[in-house]
Amino acid sequence: MLIDNHARTINYLRLAVTDRCNLRCFYCMPKNGIDYVPKAALLTYEEMLRLLKIFASLGISKIRITGGEPFVRKEMFSFIEKVAALNAIEQVHITTNGVFTAPYIPKFKAIGIKSVNLSLDSLDKQRFMEITRRDEFDAVMKSLELLIANDIPTKINCVVMANKNEADILPLVALTREKAIAVRFIEEMPFNGIGKRNSNIAWSYKKILNHIKQAYPQLTKIEDPPFSTSLNYQIPNYKGSVGVIPAYSRTFCGTCNRIRLTAKGEIKTCLYDNGIYSIRDLMRSGANNETIKKSLLTVIGNRAKDGFEAEKIRNKNNPVSESMSTIGG
Repeated sequence: MLIDNHARTINYLRLAVTDRCNLRCFYCMPKNGIDYVPKAALLTYEEMLRLLKIFASLGISKIRITGGEPFVRKEMFSFIEKVAALNAIEQVHITTNGVFTAPYIPKFKAIGIKSVNLSLDSLDKQRFMEITRRDEFDAVMKSLELLIANDIPTKINCVVMANKNEADILPLVALTREKAIAVRFIEEMPFNGIGKRNSNIAWSYKKILNHIKQAYPQLTKIEDPPFSTSLNYQIPNYKGSVGVIPAYSRTFCGTCNRIRLTAKGEIKTCLYDNGIYSIRDLMRSGANNETIKKSLLTVIGNRAKDGFEAEKIRNKNNPVSESMSTIGG
């Protein structure tokens, strides 16, 4: 079992299959994009499957396929099928921006996908284009419609940004009236490829929540699932739910049960660390599975207590500035 030095059991892995993305959301990367990892430096599908089997033998039972945007990588659906077929993996989830996802959605339930997180920061086509710098709104909405039509449990993830999409908060909440989806609002983080421009967050989770409550005073707290990163609510008689994620405030760190594997094979035991260990390099040096397991146990045994500690112990010459696309969303 993977148990960290704070007695937390780790059973959830977020696997970034690529650092590439077809959108250019300004809160994730600069206008001209980022320097992508060379193809040879990325984990191959065979390497990822090997590592997933090793992780599963250590108690990882939940996998989230993320990126970048997973579906920009060729043969992605075939890989996801193989992941879903691993006996020891109980849950496979996907995070996507929805642009290239639609053709695969009717097959998700058949291969056992448990849920999909869909990134959608605006219901206004023009604002969507301003935020993403791409005219792909219709494709994303088609994916949302197909997810609902195929009864795939769906969460919309919306990053709330000052002077960008505040006007979308209430329309997104309104979606939950007739649609059995979860709409989650996320605090903006400094992972935009250039670093946080200032230390103050304009839309904290408390401010987001208060804004919703002003329009929906009947908003009711519901039980949060175990290890939830979101605080969850529901409006009486609405089919869906609403959540707020304190991603910058980091109030959920104490129960964190997840680690990340980046597209180039770096282990991240916290979103805010700068990559703890290259499991890719160890694997490519010829290490056997037992050696890899021992390394993973050592890494997990030296985990930061929370996101603030992880950020503090980063190399001072390497402050938080990377793109979320390189981390794994």
